[in-house]
Amino acid sequence: MHRSTRRFLAALFTALCALPVGAVTAAATSASASASPSCGATVWKSAGKPWVCTFDDEFTAASIDRTKWSVVTTADSGYHSGTECFTAGNVSEANGYLALSSRRLNASIRCAKPVGVYYTRYTSGSVTSLGHFGQTYGLFSVRALFPASVIGGLQSSLWLYPVNATRYGNWPRSGEIDIAENYSDYAHLAIPDIHYRPRGSDPDVTNRNCVIKVGAFHTYTALWTPAGITISVDGTVCVHDAPHPSGGLAAPAPFNMPFMLNLTQAIGVTRNGPSQRTQLPATTYVDYVRVWK
Repeated sequence: MHRSTRRFLAALFTALCALPVGAVTAAATSASASASPSCGATVWKSAGKPWVCTFDDEFTAASIDRTKWSVVTTADSGYHSGTECFTAGNVSEANGYLALSSRRLNASIRCAKPVGVYYTRYTSGSVTSLGHFGQTYGLFSVRALFPASVIGGLQSSLWLYPVNATRYGNWPRSGEIDIAENYSDYAHLAIPDIHYRPRGSDPDVTNRNCVIKVGAFHTYTALWTPAGITISVDGTVCVHDAPHPSGGLAAPAPFNMPFMLNLTQAIGVTRNGPSQRTQLPATTYVDYVRVWK
């Protein structure tokens, strides 16, 4: 992940904590606001015991389930990752999919924040389970299709972030789990990233070995246990890390507290910044999000 993008992602949750979704209560870190979620066929642990479904959205409704997701907007949170304005109009649900879009407008619009305003020709879409769902450990699976673009300017992210974003200190000390990030300048790669402050190394564990077919659905999975985090694409392991944190922490910290779900389609930054050649509009489609424990 580009370092400037890391700073933007950290800023997102400073902003998200101000979203008007109410206080994060015990209910927000329980299985789900919906009763008895179903994740389809039984999934078995290696020990021969079944995983228990705790959160499921198959996106088969006509609109976003507001008991599971909040739509991230710049107007509410002040967040924008680059030059775009996050709006509710770029988030929709239909035909069995969640659609998160980025667009280039014909003219600049006024993008208001809680404090301040800026002008942009780009808009984007994102949702978060903040205030609705969070979980410590488990199996997290997202089936998604990233935009079929091979020209720089787009960034798609499927990621987890701590409900208490500063429990062990500011980002990355309290952790972040990027199940997959896709940059349109590297459209053939699904890049995982496990962020924290490990002893004696860069604050993330990642690789660029997970090749995907551009413009196709893939299943992105994070297996998170007290022993470590394994991220896979279509069943092929991309990265595994057993945390070895610095700063006086002991494993499994910082990955021992509830994390929330986040699905984001954004405009890229720095080397992956937008240009007139960027292929817009562009949409990430999510077929389902399933979580087990």
